Amino acid sequence: MSEKKIDKERQNSYDSLPPSIKENLTQEEKEAFLYKAVWPESLFEKLDEFIIKE
Repeated sequence: MSEKKIDKERQNSYDSLPPSIKENLTQEEKEAFLYKAVWPESLFEKLDEFIIKE
């Protein structure tokens, strides 16, 4: 089984989230946050106050 490479910036961002936010993320959302280019809409909703819109 190949191990996914963790992006340090993503890991640092994840680590800086408040515990209450991290506890509410599903395993799928956590994996999307750390590894995927496209996030599920539910993740955007949960992180809305932390996302800077351009």
